[in-house]
Amino acid sequence: MNLHGIAAIYKFEMARWGRTLWQSLITPVITTALYFVVFGTALGSRMTEMQGVAYGSFIVPGLTLLSVFMQSIFNASFGIYFPKFTGTIYELLSAPISSFEAVLAYVGAAVTKSVILALVTLATATLFVPVRVDHPLAMALFLVGITTGFCLFGFAIGVWAQNFEQLQIIPMLVITPLTFLGGAFYSIKAIREPFRTVTLFNPIVHLISGFRWSFYSVADVPVWSSALVTIGLIAICMAVIAWMFRTGYRLKQ
Repeated sequence: MNLHGIAAIYKFEMARWGRTLWQSLITPVITTALYFVVFGTALGSRMTEMQGVAYGSFIVPGLTLLSVFMQSIFNASFGIYFPKFTGTIYELLSAPISSFEAVLAYVGAAVTKSVILALVTLATATLFVPVRVDHPLAMALFLVGITTGFCLFGFAIGVWAQNFEQLQIIPMLVITPLTFLGGAFYSIKAIREPFRTVTLFNPIVHLISGFRWSFYSVADVPVWSSALVTIGLIAICMAVIAWMFRTGYRLKQ
């Protein structure tokens, strides 16, 4: 494995992010604070608890993943789209580094950024509501696994996109609605049938449920289901990316 090549790409991506570091860190702080002000004021007095957990604390995992989904996709998609946009993608394709190593470097940098932002979001949330983590190891595994899956997804979007507008279509029009309908701010057990059953087909439900279970030991679906969806997301995205590099899909245009 070309560790020097991987390290070079990783350092370049982290250095590029470092130029807007303060903006990147302040954004989740402000966003998290606004969510707690809005939800705390509008719903806090009406929904004191959900599944035995104070409502303000209950929404913390969902709020964190909402940020993780968006940041993971944007970080990874822009990372690979930028070389395509500037024409330097050919240098990457001709470099003595395999496609796996290139993906490892780009996605690794994106995962690092997203995990840092997730921790900033969690730290900000503790300023407003009490937050506990019943299963720290599971929380770390879910966070890294989900972040990796969405960074791989974002990388695939970056390869597919032909302009900056296309980079935002799927995150804004698909992922954001699925997140809000996936139990980020409520338990799907509060939904009446048949909508509850229909909601279970939303993969975001399983991701949020597993991550929330690691905090408060409450879940909308079995934990094993959440783990399988996380692993499945990673596997599918890796297969798609492997096909893109093998065929040169929108990489050699």
